[in-house]
Amino acid sequence: MLRLMLVAPFVVALMNLREYEPVARYVAFGIFIVMAASDLADGILARRLSQRTRLGAILDPLADKVMIVCATVLLALPASSVRGAMLPKWIVVAVVAKDLWVTIGFIVVFLVTDRFRNKTTRTGKASTTAQIVMVALVLLAPELDRLAPGFRPWQRGVGWWAMMAACITVTALCTLAVMSYTRLGLQFITAEAKPLEDNH
Repeated sequence: MLRLMLVAPFVVALMNLREYEPVARYVAFGIFIVMAASDLADGILARRLSQRTRLGAILDPLADKVMIVCATVLLALPASSVRGAMLPKWIVVAVVAKDLWVTIGFIVVFLVTDRFRNKTTRTGKASTTAQIVMVALVLLAPELDRLAPGFRPWQRGVGWWAMMAACITVTALCTLAVMSYTRLGLQFITAEAKPLEDNH
């Protein structure tokens, strides 16, 4: 719930990146780090204290998706992107399409089996982690450029190249995550699908 409440100030900071640079970018980065750290702490505490609940199983991935989708979309828009490190449009398609596919799959599994099923895969976790790293790298791109001012192949700084490497990694992991979740969903449907009622 904390992560969901922090989405609003995070979005406001991103929407003011160009007008209040670098203060808005630092604020957005600070909020993003708090959100990412709370995600990590939440998972650790839930496992160690054996306090996994259905509400937590819904809110946790929901908060991740809202946080990542908002950041990815806004950082790909000219008015709210980081100078010299605007996310390409195709990474937005990859991130949003993956989350839509997983969400639709979740609904389909529930409708077919009448059971709540929310199991993450390794590639799914890796995809989320890579997306968090990607957003952090974009927000820190100007600082990365200043670390190596002489590094400018094809007139691109370190920040841009780090962002592109992260985008390629995220796209690959999103593709693998879609495949793994699809396989997992089909296996669960095959094992737990409820029979069709005979109305005759």
